[in-house]
Amino acid sequence: MRNAGPIESPTDPFASVPLPQRATSRKPRIEGLPPGVSRDIFGPTTGRQETRPAGHPPAGSALPPAAPESQPWPVREDPSPAFTDPSPPPSFTDGEPSRRRRLLPAVGVLVLLFVLLAYLVPAVLMSGSVLRGTRVAGVDIGGLTVTQAAEKLRHELAADLSKPVVVRVGDYEDTIQPDEAGLELDVVSTINQVPSGFPSPVEVWRGLTGTTELEPKVTVDASQLSRTVEGLAETVDQPPVEGKVTFKGLRPVVTQPRGGALLDRGEAVKAISDAFLTGAGRASLSLQPAEPATTREAVNRARTQAVRAVQGPITLTLDGKQAQLAPEAIAASLTFVADPDGDGALTPEFDAARALRPVEAVLVDAAQAPRDATYEIVDGRPQLIPSRAGRGVDERRLSRDLVALLRRGGERVLPVTLSAAPPDVTTEEVSGLGIKEAVGSFTSEFDCCQPRVTNIRQMAADLDGHLVRPGQTFSLNDVIGERTAEGGYVPAPQVVGGRLITIMGGGVSQLATTLYNAVFFGGFVDVAHTPMDYHSSRFPAGRDAALLYPDHDLKWRNDSDHGVLIKASSTGTSVTVTLYSTKRYEKIEAVESEKRDFTPFRRETSDAADCQPVAGQQGFTIDVTRVFYEDGEVVKRDKKLTTKYRPRAEVVCTAGG
Repeated sequence: MRNAGPIESPTDPFASVPLPQRATSRKPRIEGLPPGVSRDIFGPTTGRQETRPAGHPPAGSALPPAAPESQPWPVREDPSPAFTDPSPPPSFTDGEPSRRRRLLPAVGVLVLLFVLLAYLVPAVLMSGSVLRGTRVAGVDIGGLTVTQAAEKLRHELAADLSKPVVVRVGDYEDTIQPDEAGLELDVVSTINQVPSGFPSPVEVWRGLTGTTELEPKVTVDASQLSRTVEGLAETVDQPPVEGKVTFKGLRPVVTQPRGGALLDRGEAVKAISDAFLTGAGRASLSLQPAEPATTREAVNRARTQAVRAVQGPITLTLDGKQAQLAPEAIAASLTFVADPDGDGALTPEFDAARALRPVEAVLVDAAQAPRDATYEIVDGRPQLIPSRAGRGVDERRLSRDLVALLRRGGERVLPVTLSAAPPDVTTEEVSGLGIKEAVGSFTSEFDCCQPRVTNIRQMAADLDGHLVRPGQTFSLNDVIGERTAEGGYVPAPQVVGGRLITIMGGGVSQLATTLYNAVFFGGFVDVAHTPMDYHSSRFPAGRDAALLYPDHDLKWRNDSDHGVLIKASSTGTSVTVTLYSTKRYEKIEAVESEKRDFTPFRRETSDAADCQPVAGQQGFTIDVTRVFYEDGEVVKRDKKLTTKYRPRAEVVCTAGG
């Protein structure tokens, strides 16, 4: 009861209960209040209407009122300090279920609140940083900001990547540096896969109870890593041996197929990468078996065809004309290659253009043949001769027919047909190359009427008119090819390894020396040449070149911005090579040192029937330097070239003496 003072007990307990007033009524009598209970419990009396419990008669009734239903004793939640009831409130058993119904929702709310707090508190603490328990290749970055995590990975994980890796393949070991492998830690991509931001309940639980293992992201320079692995493979690979059939002269030479073992490139890349990432420092690589594409059966069939190919000449016929392909020409033009279908077979291929080169003119009139663009020297200056299309032997058909003949056997006669034949060198290809004047020339002399003269003159004819483009490297052996009888060459003496022997095409070192000196004075780059064993008075000391197919070659590079036309001509006693292009230097000079370190020659006799007398000559050493001039001044000087000649023994023939 609000703002109530102490309650005094009235004499009449009902006198303190105000009753509602009516316009015409008398004060009613109220029944049923227990002794000592104030009427104030019913609220203020002013303006209050009469309230009758159910079953009570109206006021003024003669019947006594019915007994009121029992009600639970009201309990004040906040008892007024002005009223203190020393007696405990009465307990009513029928109120417990209602109280439990009110408590259960409250308990649920408390549990939910606890769960939310159990998630939200650690989630708030974890937000904005890497999820706790996160590790990258053993480096713990949990609880760090993204920036801190990136710096830690750079310092700790990148350091592991900088360690070299030792790779082992069988008994072979090698060391690979990280930069050689092309490996680099991609910190940004690694951090991007790390859980961050506001964590989910699952992430909070994982962060509190477990770990998150992440693989570092690594960038790989694919081309660099591939080169590293390929370089390693070059050392450790044991390639399979493919079966093949080749010719040594007219004799077929057979190589049977044999298995090998190759480095597993894919496995090697992964193993090397893993070794860098984990810091293991070692990687074991393996070789995988590799089988040859060819089979023994295919090789044996190819050998049978090769034997059949060189059993005799093959006659080509055209409109009553005939030309023969000699067995040597067939062997030089016939190869056996692996079948592209991958069935292990060896397929014969015939180079008809090569085989036809020495005999096509017999079958095709010169007026019909195609003509390459070239230059003729008129009054000492080159003049362009335009190219011309023509007709020639159908090379594709000849190749097909000859291969069919090898497979089936039978008569060795093949009719040929003509087809359109474009020039090998067109006018457009040689125009505008700056070929306008002689830039280097040299002539050497020889004795007439010897077998070597035939070879020198044949090589000069083969070389004449060849064009070397800007930046191109010229190889005399590649341009001329192997010297053969079909190509017009004959056996002749030549010094090989200090001994004078007779070989096919002997003596052509004379033309190689002539070309070398033309290149020397033309100012072009000497790529490779081999000095002669002995000095010959025919050639300038320190400026000669030996030629032997395929061991000793003459190579030079056209380092100018213009083309170079080679013109070669010969007589019975001399050969001349002149290079035409655009001059770059006023003068080029050969500066020779004094001869030194002389060594005496020995004398020997021979009674062999094929003995050839040789004049003795002492050995010596000489230096040659090429010097370039422009406007009378030295503008360039080559590195000194030193040549050491062996002493040449004097041979006296005593047979029949």
